[in-house]
Amino acid sequence: MNEPRLRIVADENIPGLENWFGDLGEITRLPGRTMTRAQLAAADVLLVRSVTRVDAVLLQDTPVRFVGSCTIGTDHLDIPWLEGQGIHWSAAPGCNANSVVEYVFCALAALSEDWRGRRFGIVGCGNVGGLLHQRLRQLGIACQVYDPWLPDNPDAATLETVLQQDIICLHAPLVKDGPHPSLHMLDAQALGQIRPDAVLISAGRGAVIDNAALLRLLEDQRPFTAVLDVWENEPDINLQLLDRVDLGSPHIAGYSHDGKLAGTRMIREALNAALQLNAAAAAGSADTSEQPKTISTTESGFAAVRDLLLQMYDPRADDRRLRAAATDSAPMAQSFDLLRKQYPKRLEFSHFHVQAPQLDAETLQQLAILGLK
Repeated sequence: MNEPRLRIVADENIPGLENWFGDLGEITRLPGRTMTRAQLAAADVLLVRSVTRVDAVLLQDTPVRFVGSCTIGTDHLDIPWLEGQGIHWSAAPGCNANSVVEYVFCALAALSEDWRGRRFGIVGCGNVGGLLHQRLRQLGIACQVYDPWLPDNPDAATLETVLQQDIICLHAPLVKDGPHPSLHMLDAQALGQIRPDAVLISAGRGAVIDNAALLRLLEDQRPFTAVLDVWENEPDINLQLLDRVDLGSPHIAGYSHDGKLAGTRMIREALNAALQLNAAAAAGSADTSEQPKTISTTESGFAAVRDLLLQMYDPRADDRRLRAAATDSAPMAQSFDLLRKQYPKRLEFSHFHVQAPQLDAETLQQLAILGLK
């Protein structure tokens, strides 16, 4: 029995659309940042990423009956309004968790920070923070976790304790109200608790840090190493803050090719369930076109780990592109979105094989835990 033909409007940056949704009907691709209600006047399905605010302003009086966000977050979706209108919705929690975790380790490699033997602190232990926590425990690395929604975590600690660790990773969602809001969780007082020799990596939601307070602190002194992948007021980010951080990137920590495809697949599965479609009708599949890539190193110990990680993904290239865009004549908001739209294809560690017979068993085990073969 044939499925009903659907009219699908999708963010142009979602990969794998034809594979996963082409069997359902016509797909119209649009820039996610500038979608309008008029463009959805004949749409049954809306597929977005995190840059599209989905609420009554966008969807009132449209025929849209399913909204799928091919990303992990939901703060761009007005969920109470959607549910009140009877509109099905889904996000893709965990789809890019591995990509973000790999970003963290590659950022530390780019900074020449030997994370072995250092103490980690994680703020937010959901899909991303939870996977990072799991990986750190497998590596035998001490870790403290702050997540008020998960008080039973074996490494649960206060925010103050987490901020005293050597490497602090922010992966909390943006929550503006309720019992545990995360908006500006790291304000001037909290930022002042971070030790001078620590590394702060923010790869969750930009407004978890009070960016103005962080800028004041970084202008006054160089209290700690700062890595920002996410920013307040994206895409029109604070260029003074960019100038002060050690590594900056345009919200691409979760932008691995694998993670994007996983998000597309998860939303097709959610659409099948919501509209009671034939699950077997989905034509999508994992991207099997990539041949395993061999990388090698002549180094040993952490130098070898650093060398191999940066061969697979070097976030300093993203930093250079973002800083170059900041000096360009085009508006920063436009350049920020263009960097995301034209982001180079980034494969996760599982696509790579290591050829380094000189490496000791401990280093090989660490590489295997990180995902290399």
